[in-house]
Amino acid sequence: MYKLLLPIATLIAVVVVLSSYEGKNSRADFVFINRGDVFTLDPQRMSWLNDMQMAYCLYEGLVRWNPNDFSIELAAADSVEKSEDGLSYTFHIREDAKWSNGAPLTSYDFQYAWMRLLTPDFASDYSGFFFSIKGARAYWTWRTRELANKSTLSIEQVAEVFEEMVGVTALDANTLRVELEQPVPYFLDQLALAVCSPVYKPSVEGWIVDPKVSEKMRTAGWHTVNPPTMSDRKWISIDETTGRLNQKHTWARPTTLVCNGPFVLESWRYKRDMRLVRNPFFHSPEQSTLDSIEAITIADTNTAIMAFESGGADWLNGVNADYQADMLEQQARGERTNIHAFPTFGTDFFSFNCRKKLHNGSVNPFHDASVRRAFVFATERSAIVKHATRLLEPTVSSFVPPQSIDSYETVVGIGFDADRAISELHSAGWVDRDGDGLIENESGELFPVVDVLYTTNTPRYKWVALELRAQWQKRLGVRVELRGTDNKFFSADLRSGNFMVARGRWYGDYGDPTTFLDVFRSDSGNNDRGYVNKDIDNALDLAALELDPKKRLQMLHDIEETLFTEDVPMLVICQLLQLYMYEPERVSGLTTHPRLTQQLWRVNINSPEDQ
Repeated sequence: MYKLLLPIATLIAVVVVLSSYEGKNSRADFVFINRGDVFTLDPQRMSWLNDMQMAYCLYEGLVRWNPNDFSIELAAADSVEKSEDGLSYTFHIREDAKWSNGAPLTSYDFQYAWMRLLTPDFASDYSGFFFSIKGARAYWTWRTRELANKSTLSIEQVAEVFEEMVGVTALDANTLRVELEQPVPYFLDQLALAVCSPVYKPSVEGWIVDPKVSEKMRTAGWHTVNPPTMSDRKWISIDETTGRLNQKHTWARPTTLVCNGPFVLESWRYKRDMRLVRNPFFHSPEQSTLDSIEAITIADTNTAIMAFESGGADWLNGVNADYQADMLEQQARGERTNIHAFPTFGTDFFSFNCRKKLHNGSVNPFHDASVRRAFVFATERSAIVKHATRLLEPTVSSFVPPQSIDSYETVVGIGFDADRAISELHSAGWVDRDGDGLIENESGELFPVVDVLYTTNTPRYKWVALELRAQWQKRLGVRVELRGTDNKFFSADLRSGNFMVARGRWYGDYGDPTTFLDVFRSDSGNNDRGYVNKDIDNALDLAALELDPKKRLQMLHDIEETLFTEDVPMLVICQLLQLYMYEPERVSGLTTHPRLTQQLWRVNINSPEDQ
């Protein structure tokens, strides 16, 4: 058994780690292990899964996802009206929605939060997602220009311009209207993202006000009072040199964080633990059976697994140990019940460099789609997941993960066919002309040594790269060299095109095929492959204008089919798996949908008498 192989030091570390979490509080109702710590609890700054997972407990947006099928549910809004042309949404905020200090939740809270989301000063990774809102891009451009000119404007002055330019309007305290530049079929899905959560302006900015004003804000809302001067705000200021609004993030800490979700932050010890307890002002307390949730941070894989198995936690949200395949085999033999593998909203792939020239200036053979198709035809994906990853992930031949988006038909791309691989190479002019087992062009020049770039942060990519090298050398008559590097140098090489084939993975952000397909746009910041096809760009633009949902999905399906049967800018290998540890008889309520966004307040813990 693998446990016997773990060093005594690891077992000691488990005892030390778990004892460090013992304190004045009793064990929380639900305890889970985070492999990495939370970076921020400011929703507009979030980009990491661990952060957003906590946000869905602490904040409630206008809408949220149903964890069973990821359809849209109403949340802080109790109704929404969509215009016939799809250009306007009107949200009615439920009147019993409150902040954790008892103040009313209003449309002004959302307007303020989205102003932060779309203002360059606050540097959100998701700002560009919402340039579909009327005037948002123009506002971003205006503010960027102001910062370049070092104009010093107060946040109220910036907010005034936002209200004038951007289609996010508080019609009254409980009504918010959002206008779009063009219809976005998945707009509500985007609004369910944690970054769209409301924030409480007096808390975010650290308003210093007298008790009378504070009481009026608590009963009628902060929008009914005059804001204090900038000198009476603890957490925000103006940099007089650059004109930038500087946000201190102390507000998103215990005792100062005001939130509107089912839970509030009780304590947070960085790189150690975080504890949430019920929000006494949440409008629907019956939605959760838990009174407390605790997240323990354990970075070391072995320590995390041993901590879980010793009873220190109810759920381990990521298993990346070298012996994870052995654990799954134990499960298959009925020797283990606490390891679970779920297909995710993510895809594992290797990108082809599609540029005409390689980084060194030489001709790039992968600029020819026939060559790219040959390498895909020569790849036996089932052997990779069996021998390299050993996790038996679902192999896929297209980019959008199967069964992850309702009503979207999975595209069948190029499969394994060694004869077709040779045929494609021949059509591109690469043939073994002298019988030495290596292919040459018409001038007798050997096919360039294929440079395969991968990261060394996990053994997985090395083993997959080794399997690809063996398959391609055997079936194609090419020479392959592997180049492993750390994440920093890997990212630099990827951006500059210093590779021929490079490993990659992609997770979708929202429930629409474009969260995957947009990476193939010629001007996409994620187009590491240097792939350019104006017909694909135009087809994506046309699909964006199609109002009929069925027709639009078919258009996107056709685009993906072209990408993965003809152009193949990447070799897609498999749908990524997420490995969890929990006892199913004790823990329920975790979603198994490929998008795997967990709303922890929905978890149920079954007591021994319930089992």
